[in-house]
Amino acid sequence: MVRLENIRPEELDKFVVKTHPEANFLQSSGWGKVYELTHEKVFYLGLRDEGKLMGSAVVILKPAKRGHYLEIPGGPLVDWGDKKVVKLLLDGLRELAEKERCVFVRMRPNIEDNGKNRKIFGQSGLSVSPMHLHAEHTVMIDLTKSEDELLAAMRRQTRYEVKRADRLGIRVDYDTSDKAFREFYEVQKETALRQKFITSSEEFILAQREVFGEEARIYRAEMNGEILALGLILMQAPEAIYHEAASTELGRKYPGAYALQWRVTRDAKAMGLKRYNLFGIAPPNTKNHRYAGVTTFKMGFGGEAVSYLPAHDLVVNPLAYQMTKIIENARKRKRHL
Repeated sequence: MVRLENIRPEELDKFVVKTHPEANFLQSSGWGKVYELTHEKVFYLGLRDEGKLMGSAVVILKPAKRGHYLEIPGGPLVDWGDKKVVKLLLDGLRELAEKERCVFVRMRPNIEDNGKNRKIFGQSGLSVSPMHLHAEHTVMIDLTKSEDELLAAMRRQTRYEVKRADRLGIRVDYDTSDKAFREFYEVQKETALRQKFITSSEEFILAQREVFGEEARIYRAEMNGEILALGLILMQAPEAIYHEAASTELGRKYPGAYALQWRVTRDAKAMGLKRYNLFGIAPPNTKNHRYAGVTTFKMGFGGEAVSYLPAHDLVVNPLAYQMTKIIENARKRKRHL
């Protein structure tokens, strides 16, 4: 009998690495443990058929005043072309959501946004979410290319800024210490005030350090001892992820962010990682999107723009869900998302 059940985190990680090369840290047990350290409930689930895993999901219980919900970033991981398996998976998720008194289940696997996949999700009873979930649009840099090829693929202005940073003596190093992560948090708070976004909590930033260990790095671009830019980078095979960023006012005048990205690219390549995920750009043809500026910056490094299927919701409580849609649509307009 096929069923969705709790499995050991180690078993989940082994399944993900072996069967789903498109997956990243969002569907690792490590990401679940980050949330556990910040006092949220996490489920490590496997869809099992006579002892064999056919799918997996790291599921986070998200508390909200408008109604709790389950979140599955970067997943679930399953053969979405197998209707029978998909139905069993969704039935199991619905049962869990009902047990936890959730309004809906939100998911966004790392699969291409195309007509075929939208049809699969629509026929499965899933509806497009009013809000995005973790970098639905991103830039991927192919690290199997040589350094010369990577430089050649950059936009002319980006390549110029990378070389200018070298001429200016901008230095980039990384640190994995507690002190470095606390410094990142403080600079990101200042960045958020200037750019009007909500930061992760210090507890959440430090939890990533504790869970991912040496795979979590704070890269620091500086000139004459002054910070220009910081990046929280996860080096977790098969990809490096530009997970979070921070910058200073001085960083707006000098190309520290360019130097930082080029150093991360070279380091990740030297480690044998296959791709560098710049993690989050504006959707195509949205010039007024709040990520429009950072999109121009990230696309300058010559990577490929990737659009994943947007987040979809499995509605469990239709009446309460309508209130969620109203609130989230309003927030989306206010934040220019």
